[in-house]
Amino acid sequence: MTAARTMDLLRFATAGSVDDGKSTLIGRLLLDSKSIFEDQLEAIEHTSADKGYDYTDLALLTDGLRSEREQGITIDVAYRYFATPNRKFIIADTPGHVQYTRNMVTGASTADLGLVLVDARHGLTEQSRRHAVILSLLRVPHLVLAVNKMDLVDYDRETFQRIHEEFTSFATKLTIPDLTIIPISALKGDNVVTRSESMDWYEGPSLLHHLENVHVASDRDLVDTRFPVQYVVRPKSDSHHDYRGYAGRVAGGVLKPGDDVLVLPSGFTSTIEGIDLFETEVAEAYPPMSVTVRLADDLDVSRGDMICRPQNAPQPTQDIDAMVCWMTNAPLKARQKLAIKHTTRSGRALVKNVQYRLDVNTLHRDQDADELSLNEIGRVQLRTQVPLLADPYATNRTTGSFILMDEATGVTVGAGMINNVTD
Repeated sequence: MTAARTMDLLRFATAGSVDDGKSTLIGRLLLDSKSIFEDQLEAIEHTSADKGYDYTDLALLTDGLRSEREQGITIDVAYRYFATPNRKFIIADTPGHVQYTRNMVTGASTADLGLVLVDARHGLTEQSRRHAVILSLLRVPHLVLAVNKMDLVDYDRETFQRIHEEFTSFATKLTIPDLTIIPISALKGDNVVTRSESMDWYEGPSLLHHLENVHVASDRDLVDTRFPVQYVVRPKSDSHHDYRGYAGRVAGGVLKPGDDVLVLPSGFTSTIEGIDLFETEVAEAYPPMSVTVRLADDLDVSRGDMICRPQNAPQPTQDIDAMVCWMTNAPLKARQKLAIKHTTRSGRALVKNVQYRLDVNTLHRDQDADELSLNEIGRVQLRTQVPLLADPYATNRTTGSFILMDEATGVTVGAGMINNVTD
């Protein structure tokens, strides 16, 4: 796999209120990029006709669950895949309802770009703002606001301009490094794949053109070298009896043969002898490549260890200050004991306290809150049993995040984004 091929994938998460046209937009992208089969198109054309529609309901392509189709809403995260000659895409189609906040956090946590839809007739809603806040909390580096259903406001420039100004003003309160606002009609196809003749006043790119060209290669942390070891490779065959490598996904920085490295938590140092990708040796590895690293010295390295640079290493810590999204019915409370998984390292954690609960609609911090209920987000302090090799989430979304699990069942009950680590 060449460097060019590893970087031509864009993960983006979609979010919108009910009836904003999110499923129709995804259907339009799949249709116009020729990512659906003829029999699929015929099936939804027939279904649309059976429902009495005088148009093809592209939302039928994406609302796959029967309960979603019946209610006309998106419930769980669904992943869709399509490609153009320029780039491959993974869409995390996330639900918009407040009771599915945890699903949206899950879908957006690995996204390079967030796509928020608003209905041009209604403008910004409480849900639109909440989606933007969550994407900002998750440090999704690129945000697109798609002002949909422009055909229903006669492609009015002033309507778009009003929403543009309102959202731009709101976004100044958030952490959004790159914001693009595009007027579209998902149903008619205006500005989705091709530029709209009905909106000649709009001088920006179509949505697909923007998705194809948005630059994400530099969004990764290429400064702080982080390689969490997932698996120790020791082939049993006679021809490889002396092979020993450490497999994992590069979480930050660039690894090259000859680099001096430090293994944590042991503190042993060595030099990278070689880096293997499948059965090919490569000259370098960077996020998000999955590779096997060979070291010059025979060290005791195991799953959960971290390979980094001696002069730029994370500080092992057992005290974690994080924003946590709670994902289960029983609330998160102080003194609670949970299992924690951070990169490839697992252990136990104690909830020291809940500092505040964040209202994701108003950004108000409720300092009196002492617990987090289902779908709530708040600032929490944890004490872990084993030291974590962590970075702030703002620096590295991989080494700055973790999940919390119920010790008895192993079910994921929370997701965390580390604010800072203390010695």
